[in-house]
Amino acid sequence: MATTLDWYGCATFRLRTAGLVIFLDAYIDRADNAVGPGLTADDVTEADWVLVGHSHFDHLYGAERIVANTDATLVASYESVRVMAEAGVPEERMICVAGGETVDLARGDRGAGVRVSVYPSQHSCVWSHTQMDQPDHVCLGDLGVTWQEQQQKFAELMKYLATEVDADTSAHIAASAAGHSDRGDGGALLFLVEAPDGSVLFQDTSGHWSGVMRDLRPDVAILAAAGRGNIDGEPIQGSLAQFIGRQADLLRPRKVILGHHDNWLPGFSVPTDTTSIAAELARVTPNVEFLEPGYMEATPILP
Repeated sequence: MATTLDWYGCATFRLRTAGLVIFLDAYIDRADNAVGPGLTADDVTEADWVLVGHSHFDHLYGAERIVANTDATLVASYESVRVMAEAGVPEERMICVAGGETVDLARGDRGAGVRVSVYPSQHSCVWSHTQMDQPDHVCLGDLGVTWQEQQQKFAELMKYLATEVDADTSAHIAASAAGHSDRGDGGALLFLVEAPDGSVLFQDTSGHWSGVMRDLRPDVAILAAAGRGNIDGEPIQGSLAQFIGRQADLLRPRKVILGHHDNWLPGFSVPTDTTSIAAELARVTPNVEFLEPGYMEATPILP
């Protein structure tokens, strides 16, 4: 049976492999003015695992309902687990990880040989901008910015989201507060799912540690394409397209799929034109197949 991938929009995917249903992030609900699959987390009635990359609402919100409505176990950072415990998720239904762990994902007679390895990662430099830019936009500067300066810039972003976006976007941000950490991203994570027919790397925000990423060799890489890329704690001096190309060059997967690149939160996100990303991938990694699935297309990705 082929391994397939359904995109729920933003950075959320459903991976079906070896009889398992694995959610990669959990954010499905949308503001009334946003594009998306037309579903909510309440519509999910089948899941074995939920792997969440970090603690912001556009990744974590919805996990509490997916776990409640299915037999799923959540695998996430300590901060994400804390937030979900406050939302009523039983602690025995959650596994805390920080990077360095490998979790066996088999469930009874399903999923033999499927496991996920967790690696530490980096969040995009979301503090460096308000509304996102297109991936060919070149960004320079902002090097050596201290934590305190980043927090000040992030506060300016929060003010922008509170005052400059429309009512639908504001209402959605308020509604999703229960699935959001007020202590930051909680430590971004990379997940490498290994199955009998191949491996899938899942990244849900545009950042990485180069020393971690260059040693991974997934068959399929799901790469976040939103905001300003973070390389080893510093913002990329260049474009998001160049950042994606650099990651593909480090990983050398057979296939690349993007996430987080639709207009999931109008006023902050943008409908991403992927032309420059496709061109950069063709230039840097010409042997990599670039797939662009639409919502809920059950795209075969392995073998």
